[in-house]
Amino acid sequence: MSHWIIALIVLPAMLAPFIVLAARYHIRIQRTFSLAGVLALIAIAASLAWQVSDGSIVLYRLSDWAAPFGIVLVGDRLSTMMVLLTVVLALFVLLYAIGSGWDNRGRHFHALFQFQLMGLLGAFLTGDLFNLFVFFEVLLIASYGLMIHAGGNVRLRAGVQYVLFNLIGSTLFLFALGSIYAETGTLNMADLANRVAMIGPEDSVGIRVASVLLLLVFAIKAAVVPLHFWLPSSYAEAPGPVGALFAIMTKVGAYAIIRVYTLIFPPDLEVTAGLHEVWLLPAALVSLTLGMAGVLAARRLDRLVAFSIIGSMGMVMVAIALFTPSGIAAALYYIVHSTLAGAVLFLISDLVRSGRGNVELTAQPPMAGISLTAGLFFVGAIAMAGLPPLSGFLGKLLVLDSAYGTDLVVWIWAVVLISSLVSLLGFARAGSILFWKPHSLSDPADTEQMLRPATLSYVATGGLVALLVAHTVFAGQVHGYTTRVAAQLFAPGPYIATVLDTPGKLSTPKEDH
Repeated sequence: MSHWIIALIVLPAMLAPFIVLAARYHIRIQRTFSLAGVLALIAIAASLAWQVSDGSIVLYRLSDWAAPFGIVLVGDRLSTMMVLLTVVLALFVLLYAIGSGWDNRGRHFHALFQFQLMGLLGAFLTGDLFNLFVFFEVLLIASYGLMIHAGGNVRLRAGVQYVLFNLIGSTLFLFALGSIYAETGTLNMADLANRVAMIGPEDSVGIRVASVLLLLVFAIKAAVVPLHFWLPSSYAEAPGPVGALFAIMTKVGAYAIIRVYTLIFPPDLEVTAGLHEVWLLPAALVSLTLGMAGVLAARRLDRLVAFSIIGSMGMVMVAIALFTPSGIAAALYYIVHSTLAGAVLFLISDLVRSGRGNVELTAQPPMAGISLTAGLFFVGAIAMAGLPPLSGFLGKLLVLDSAYGTDLVVWIWAVVLISSLVSLLGFARAGSILFWKPHSLSDPADTEQMLRPATLSYVATGGLVALLVAHTVFAGQVHGYTTRVAAQLFAPGPYIATVLDTPGKLSTPKEDH
């Protein structure tokens, strides 16, 4: 049995207490171990992603207890792709936090950062619904600590709101798990796929209620309207690098919807028929509209970025709600894009705060480092608004293409195109206020008196921009891979067989290409 998959969870789980107990007062040691840990996670994640890229499925049974009785971790194309995206994002966020000094403005940043990674990676790798709940709670605790890092009444108030709203989601999650267990007697995802399929329409009331509750829980995590209220204030008030890391947090909800509603409650399942089209797709369209309207109406750069996250999640959920292989493939391509673009914009927001002292969208004298910050903002805004030639444009084309043949194709095209125009106006307005109008208010020589952001902060932000460019250049290869991911999701037989098979069989036969 390969132990590398469990290392993705054990490594940050061990690093976090070590940093607290042995390096509490030594920030350089904390930085060294935290950075080394993330680099090790990248190496492990890349190795696992390569291992499963041919269609194989890696299984790890804790204490060698066979499923469905024991805890299992499962690595397939989808989970390893999300894990690799998470740890690569974490590297640049960590570099930014070190360069900007955010990690030294409060206590236990690096320990909380490692616990956050543990929760994220565990949520992507678990093969059990109850352990998905456990890792969601690890995420909640660690993210709350990171959100209020460096203190402040406003940040504390936003953090409390964030926790309370997510506790409601946790309560609904427990109700859903109880209902599912009462109906099926198991919480292992592969076992559930078999047992739910055997439930007849006459006995489907309990399991249908549970499926709706699960969808509500995951919609809260994904900030889908009308369950998005917690996100704008929470993300806007979080420290810049924390907000950038949180760009992957909403994708956990999207991942859970994809996993559960292709494996356990697939679109062709009679007992949950119509659930996706009736509620999820209209909510996704409203999320996209509201998010981009918030971009245009925002009066602070950090809230503008937070609303753009809601809008981008609306776009992702539109593609997911189609529940077709082409829709899921487009959603996964856009998930990678929106995670990187959202993180870039949160880091740029912090660069603006460092250069001018605030993020108000009002004309003020030029900030320190205005030229480089403006260039990065220009690229990030183009990406998030979905303009050519960057990956946002390609991602939207994939989503629009996947909508052909659906009953709501006209609505989908109209909302996507109009919201893109609205977001373009919002980003153009913000950019002109921040970077163009200041030159008419003061001599650029005045910026010499201001504190220029650290070089490492620009390097980290530029690294994420480079990843966005690479995501565009290699769009064909990436979309080809996400297409294979979607094909594997809609043919779950090998996944189920691997998880429930006899001990010793750890992977499925390789696919032919």
